[in-house]
Amino acid sequence: MSAKKEGSVAVASGKKKMDKNSMEYLIKSGVAGGFAGCAAKTVVGPLDRVKILFQTRNPQFAKYAGSWSGFPTAIRDIYVSTGVRGLFKGHSATLLRIFPYAGIKFLAYEQIRGRIIKNKAQETPGRRFISGSLAGMMSVFLTYPLEVIRVRLAFETKEEARSSLVTIVRKIYSEQAPRISQPKNSITATATHVVETVTPRSGLSNFFRGFTPTLLGMIPYAGASFLAHDSMSDLMRIPILAPYTTLPNTSREESSTSSHKPAQLRYWAELTSGGIAGFFSQTVSYPLEVIRRRMQVGGVVGDGHRLSIPEVTRRIYMERGYKGFFVGLTIGYVKVVPMAAVSFYAYERGKYYLGI
Repeated sequence: MSAKKEGSVAVASGKKKMDKNSMEYLIKSGVAGGFAGCAAKTVVGPLDRVKILFQTRNPQFAKYAGSWSGFPTAIRDIYVSTGVRGLFKGHSATLLRIFPYAGIKFLAYEQIRGRIIKNKAQETPGRRFISGSLAGMMSVFLTYPLEVIRVRLAFETKEEARSSLVTIVRKIYSEQAPRISQPKNSITATATHVVETVTPRSGLSNFFRGFTPTLLGMIPYAGASFLAHDSMSDLMRIPILAPYTTLPNTSREESSTSSHKPAQLRYWAELTSGGIAGFFSQTVSYPLEVIRRRMQVGGVVGDGHRLSIPEVTRRIYMERGYKGFFVGLTIGYVKVVPMAAVSFYAYERGKYYLGI
């Protein structure tokens, strides 16, 4: 894209300064974030499918994990057995989940950031990290059941066992954890009975498998992602680089009719900032991501009982040592770096075109 063509991007103008707390701003910010998330997930759909198969130790694909050649081989096998449709298995659930997830995440970040960082002096790495973490946690809390459905759809590999979205939802809802064997000691038996009584064995609770590690993992992931992106964006806009990295005539100063907006980055600069953010956030949060994936498919592997974080951690370590917590990290980078790049790029451009 040429500089001249990029510079032709025009900002929507208005006579009235838009309040960031107004319904119009909230809707536009959420829509921009939702579409950005959908665009990013579509770009990396096949990579996401393979990564989930690696992380969850799918019996058919576990042999491919841990090597550079494993990824293209897995892609080829899926394509040969199920075609393009197989590479996007679970993508409908992904889009159903990612639109509200990304919309809430970006919207929440804008709002939380505005309250935590009220002026330039408060623009610190710590405040940016906290803003991103809180935004990520909020989005996870509100959309997690859809994530479980998506992972279960992506986990299936057998053509004859292909399930629809409705079928998967029914399966997850009806899965029951095995009953705990009653110990002979009367006190222990009573305690066990109480635990079984208050702990749901099926139903809606099944849609929250792995919720705790997901929430914990979102703290470093979202925090590091927004921190890295904002820091890289600032770096790209320093005076010595600005003539090469920003689009001319796209900045907006504070006035009675508009709020301050820095100049838009050129496409390659914005993609670079987002890509580095993805690399950084994936690195610091990956072990918790592996743990949550294993918990999410707990109903279809092993004996079906709900796995705790310590139990999953112990199993992973016994299987492959510390390397087990980084299975699929390479493909994780291949997936997350372009996904984050596209997501931030689409969001920033979306906001610009929507005039916010």
